[in-house]
Amino acid sequence: MPALSIGALAKATDVKVTTIRFYEQIGLLPEPLRASNDRRIYDERTLSRLAFIKHARQLGFAVDAIRTLLQLSDNPEQSCEQANLLAAEQLAAVDSKIARLEALRGELQRVVSAACQGRVSDCRVIEVLSDHSHCTVEHDAPSALAS
Repeated sequence: MPALSIGALAKATDVKVTTIRFYEQIGLLPEPLRASNDRRIYDERTLSRLAFIKHARQLGFAVDAIRTLLQLSDNPEQSCEQANLLAAEQLAAVDSKIARLEALRGELQRVVSAACQGRVSDCRVIEVLSDHSHCTVEHDAPSALAS
């Protein structure tokens, strides 16, 4: 495979150029070789590593967990116990988020089904959003769900 420019690497992996540079800055990707004109040059190994990082991010792994998984991948003779543990922790986090989202869904379904046909002053949606005590379940703020 011929050497890739950062743009070609971005296109091949569907990862933004700024994200590739960020991964280089934080050490997930190695510092690239440079052409005589100082342009970055990437090889097949970097392409594979970036694909690994992207897939791990799609599965919700945090950067620190990905760093550990990459270190394990770079040393294939090690035990995979730590990789299993990280995957189990990620699964538990996803299960927790799903439970919170299901609770939010139920709450929103309840609010929507009680929607009023009159004035905003009688609106159940506005009432519930204005006072959390009208909710039937405890739920996190949306920003906590996004993490």
